[in-house]
Amino acid sequence: MDLELRHLKVVSAIAEAGSLTRAATGLGLAQPALSAQLKRMERSLGGALFVRGPHGVRPTELGELVLERARVLVPAVTELQASARRFSRERAGGPGGPARFRLGGTHGPLLGGLVDRLADAYPSASVTTFTSWSAVELAGLLTEGRIDYALTGACGQSPPPFTAAGADVAWREVAVDPVFVMLPEADPLAVRDEVPLAELAGARWTNVPGDGCFAECFAAACARAGFTPQAVYETDTASCVHLVQVGRAVGLCRATFPPTPGLVTRPLAGAPLLWRHLLGWHPDASAADAADATLAHARAAHRDAAELSPSYARWRRARRTSALP
Repeated sequence: MDLELRHLKVVSAIAEAGSLTRAATGLGLAQPALSAQLKRMERSLGGALFVRGPHGVRPTELGELVLERARVLVPAVTELQASARRFSRERAGGPGGPARFRLGGTHGPLLGGLVDRLADAYPSASVTTFTSWSAVELAGLLTEGRIDYALTGACGQSPPPFTAAGADVAWREVAVDPVFVMLPEADPLAVRDEVPLAELAGARWTNVPGDGCFAECFAAACARAGFTPQAVYETDTASCVHLVQVGRAVGLCRATFPPTPGLVTRPLAGAPLLWRHLLGWHPDASAADAADATLAHARAAHRDAAELSPSYARWRRARRTSALP
């Protein structure tokens, strides 16, 4: 793993908080995710950065060295990024709109839908994408000026990545979806309109990875339903689909998951888990000028994806009908 500016910011946040738990709260991360990230950095640097004790953490000699350099490098690079953004913003735009869109996103149908809509709205613009399972990494790329927009998400009401740490990222909500379950077509529960979570107590699960609190929220929802998941396989989308198709596991997915041969998606009864789609950008970057239009395209892409999922379209229609007097 190559050391990046975002890693130095994480080390500084841990040192300032004096506790992994407090640092995770400030960074908008789950504490296990922050611990795993710290271990990867320590392996990369060749030794422990902090000593853990009953009253928190304190830097090791190696940690002090890293922190000393971070106090110089982080402000210098931050100022360089701000100057570069001002330079780009003064020269960006024009009658044809933005010359480029550098999009970061987690994997899913919304990113492709947004690319399609931007390509249609700005035919002369360059559109490139960078995908990552890490919402924190995407937020870091925004603050470093390496992408223009991040299309990611957060579980339930948890804060967007890095917002609580004071990073200069503007986040806007694209949509809020219930989390659905993927089942093999032959599963007896596949004929249900909704599946109670408690009826999946004996199942093994598969889900895509991430560094937010979704794993903890899922475990809490299972506990409220009266069980502990037997196993959770974290892997890429294609592997999740395969595990469901062969009956190895049932999957957790966004409600906008597209129709796929061999499986069906169904809402969990009572919507015990929610996913908020978010679009982020740096308010001082040239991309901020087109942020409102890009947000509108992202919301339209979500509407398209929602209608392409038969089970989600039915769920939405049923909710609209039940809300009528």
